[in-house]
Amino acid sequence: MGTGSHLTGRCRPSPEPRTLGSVTPWLWLQILITTVTPTFWWEHRWRMTTGGRLIPIYHGDEFYIIPQLKQRVSGSSLSAGLQYFGRSLSALMDMDGDELLDLAVGAQGSAVLLRSRSIVQINVSLSFQPHSINVIQKNCQRGGRDSACLTASACFFANSRSPGAYGTQFDLQVGAMLDDRKLSVRALFDSNSQRQTVTGVTVKVGETLCHTLPFYVFDTADYIRPISFSLRFKINDTESGPVLDEGWPTTVKKTIPFYKDCGEDDVCVTDLVLKAHMDISGTRQQPYVIRSPRRRLAVEVQLQNRLENAYNTSLTLQYSRNLHFSSLSIREDAQFKMECTALSSSSHSCNVSYPVFRSQSKVNFMLEFEFSCTSLVSKVQMKLVAASDSVERESTLSDNTVQLQTVVQYEPDLFITSDSNLNRYEVHPTRTLSEGTGPEFYTHFRVQNLGCYVVNNLELSVSLPAVASGDRVFSSVVEAFSHNASGVSCSIRNDLAELKAAQRDVRPLHPEDMKKNEILNCSTAWCMEVVCEIQQLLKGQTAFIRITRRVHDNFFRQAKFKAVMIVGWYQLSARESSLITLGSAALWRETVLEVLKGRSIPISLWILIGSIIGGLLLLALIIFILWKLGFFTRKQRTDQDENHED
Repeated sequence: MGTGSHLTGRCRPSPEPRTLGSVTPWLWLQILITTVTPTFWWEHRWRMTTGGRLIPIYHGDEFYIIPQLKQRVSGSSLSAGLQYFGRSLSALMDMDGDELLDLAVGAQGSAVLLRSRSIVQINVSLSFQPHSINVIQKNCQRGGRDSACLTASACFFANSRSPGAYGTQFDLQVGAMLDDRKLSVRALFDSNSQRQTVTGVTVKVGETLCHTLPFYVFDTADYIRPISFSLRFKINDTESGPVLDEGWPTTVKKTIPFYKDCGEDDVCVTDLVLKAHMDISGTRQQPYVIRSPRRRLAVEVQLQNRLENAYNTSLTLQYSRNLHFSSLSIREDAQFKMECTALSSSSHSCNVSYPVFRSQSKVNFMLEFEFSCTSLVSKVQMKLVAASDSVERESTLSDNTVQLQTVVQYEPDLFITSDSNLNRYEVHPTRTLSEGTGPEFYTHFRVQNLGCYVVNNLELSVSLPAVASGDRVFSSVVEAFSHNASGVSCSIRNDLAELKAAQRDVRPLHPEDMKKNEILNCSTAWCMEVVCEIQQLLKGQTAFIRITRRVHDNFFRQAKFKAVMIVGWYQLSARESSLITLGSAALWRETVLEVLKGRSIPISLWILIGSIIGGLLLLALIIFILWKLGFFTRKQRTDQDENHED
């Protein structure tokens, strides 16, 4: 049984409309058997439904019936008072004169006439003006930006499968969408500035109706893949209107290509050539040292297109984590525009002359990077890849990629100083043996991190002269510690046997030879060593280390000298690190203590006796003068004084 007309009751329309075609006697016999001679299921359904029985309707072709049920007509949907609905059927006449057979259904004490609705087929054609999207020469403005404007024309032609249906008019609901499967937006409709729009049109059977849908295309990263245009339609459901032929397509989809100036074959074959080099270079034997104030890297890049236009040309940058992308600046010709966007913390993508990098074009530009303050690695690595949406032959792809690499070291901005509370000391030769040990004094060492790097595993080494020839100790280290920084530990190496084993080049100075050599350092005496390990020094942090020493007077009393300089050495180093070079902070520096020997002046006996006699004579002279002046005479009392007392 072919696809047929939709049945509608005189009382009220069916809630589930389906189509019903020309009915063969065999199919109506099947309906009659199902209705007049119901099975137990139909009797059970009838008992549960107040409206009575259901009339099942099946579709089919000329020879076969499709077993899936297409429509149910129930008595309750037509009238609540119908009883025994479907006890008789008749489909022999056109009762309403629309040239379609009507179905009369009998019930207890009444009959229902179900009429058919016409079936239509709607053909849709889509066309666009202009036929392609030209993003180079844009023809309108939308939202204050230059855009490419187009107009889609959708034409509808309705054809009826039912007789006598010409002149039927009905309403269509039409929905259109641009780029239905693409996430990024490339085109919008003029009517609502959205990717989809819904409108209504009125169609008349046998006549063509065209409806226009203007839209525009703005800047996008994808100028190669065409923009899709999807159109969907449906008939507004009314009781008297037609229904769409079952299985007839309700969607039309077309694509609008972008205009490409690529010759007759409309295929752009390009040849991109990329060149680049860095402004620094270093090897394992001689790394490039990154130091303040210059912590920047510049990369000169040249990109050339030797063949046809390259659309959506991009330059992808991948670089090591010790770099931060800073800027891009175009050299020479300013007609090219380039913009870069971050893909991740260590990669960027830059468009080149968007949207098209024309044939035989060449652009030179500079990429600038800053070295990271947190990520220190031994190499600077960079990969640059040029690509486009145009076609490029396999044989020319090798010059689209450039890889750059150099070995580097980092010099943190460290500053180290020292100062002592005792820089000159005089040894007194008249002191007793109990006073043979001199005073304690201390030296402060300051290690400052003025740069941006966090420096780990630093080591401060201090060598202080202590033992002369004959194992005579003239200076000793009492203690060493840091009083303001955590993670600092100091150790004192003062074992003489170990010092002699480690310092084999020392030629110790004898105390009697100190008149000829007035310097005691680590070449003329064995030095005690103080090693302070600094685990971590943060940016702006200062580590204070205090070393306390004592001078031994006995050595200097016995030595023959006038003045001697005790010169110690200290330096900073980075332990077990090939990344860090300390530069000037690793140079040896001096700490100096000057020791002077005081003189003992001998006194003659005659000078001593003369001094005593002279002192006695001077005392007698003073007494005589005072006696002459009446200093020792007692004053007598007068009669007037006595009367005054009375």
